[in-house]
Amino acid sequence: MTQIKKRVLFVSSEMSPFLETSPLATVARMLPQALQEQENEIRILVPRFGVINERRNRLHEVVRLSGINISIDDNDNPLIIKVASIPQTKMQVYFLDNEDYFHRKALFHDESGKLFDDNDERTIFFCKGVMETVKKLGWAPDIIHCQGWMTSLIPMYLKTLYKDEPVFKNTKIVFSVYCDEDKINLGDDFARKASLNSLDDDCMKCFGDASVNAMNIGAVKHSDAIVTNSEEAHRVVEAHLSDKIVMRHSDEDAASQYGSLYERLLS
Repeated sequence: MTQIKKRVLFVSSEMSPFLETSPLATVARMLPQALQEQENEIRILVPRFGVINERRNRLHEVVRLSGINISIDDNDNPLIIKVASIPQTKMQVYFLDNEDYFHRKALFHDESGKLFDDNDERTIFFCKGVMETVKKLGWAPDIIHCQGWMTSLIPMYLKTLYKDEPVFKNTKIVFSVYCDEDKINLGDDFARKASLNSLDDDCMKCFGDASVNAMNIGAVKHSDAIVTNSEEAHRVVEAHLSDKIVMRHSDEDAASQYGSLYERLLS
């Protein structure tokens, strides 16, 4: 059976070769190329953490996409978009950047191991920035595939704040669950800030205590299909999968598996 050409947006917190701290980075690198080789149209968005070497990876600003302000807690935060190509492929990766949130030479902790106080805002900025960047691109994705807890607000934003945007009119959302061993928590004020002064408490309560597990559960509740990347990840969200299309990730024949998942989602 001939597969229909799809537009797939991949959103990840990290991606090889630019940043590799977990298995997510490898999947985030492999999957878009595999889908592109099946004649699908892809786009990739990731945060431009300060540990990513701009010169070595040849990042440069995309002026036509930059300049959006992302408002969080009544503060306007300028969004800068940069792009780099992956050698030996035809893939471009878009990096979402902001001087205050992403220029420090660390991911989520300072040198003493303390969590950054603004990890909540960095996550919100990235997720809302993804939605605004796609709008500015004017590129309507059939599927948005979010990978990892840092992308977990995107399914909710798609189904609420952005549900009437023409570019997202027919978009389905896939969320890949990873169990991060790093005990990150986005704090007591996360839900209020992430509501962007537009979403009510009922909408935000699915993110619970803003731990990684709670973020994963919140994303699952708003997604159309779920991929679990380990037995532990499956257990974390198992109680919330009854009305979802579910796939367990396997490195073996992954391209075919994901292609079939997307076909099923769009059929």
